Amino acid sequence: MKKAVILLSFISLYTFAIIGFNPDTSQADENNEAVKAITLGEKTADHKRFANVEDEETNNKSEDIEKTVKVEATAYTAFCEGCSGITKTGLDLREDPEQKVIAVDPEVIPLGSKVRVPGYGEAIAGDTGGAIQGHRIDLFMEENGDAMDYGRKQIEVEIIES
Repeated sequence: MKKAVILLSFISLYTFAIIGFNPDTSQADENNEAVKAITLGEKTADHKRFANVEDEETNNKSEDIEKTVKVEATAYTAFCEGCSGITKTGLDLREDPEQKVIAVDPEVIPLGSKVRVPGYGEAIAGDTGGAIQGHRIDLFMEENGDAMDYGRKQIEVEIIES
């Protein structure tokens, strides 16, 4: 037993000596940290494209909220194969891709409602979708990459006008 403890101690010290004092390993760690910093910087810059929308939301927020609803949010685009770009309420998203439109379950958020969505801004509940049932919404985005980057989020939307 004593020999095993001594052997394990020796292996631990030997491993520490190799990892801790090897100049090549130290440089590799520094390079790795630089890569991580670049990646983090790129991600931070990437997420700043929605920053101005959040500022607008804060400035426009008032006591005009009719109801608040917790939902799971995803995003979609009208520029996909098989997509017409025409919403349930007749809005043409391809003709005017700057519109802020969300797909909703009309049982939860009535079609035509004006809503405030964190990170997206004020939008019209102007569309429905097969997978949009219950407390789920889908945010329209012009670019497919933006829709994919949005991912899936648990948020609280404010119904301003229904």
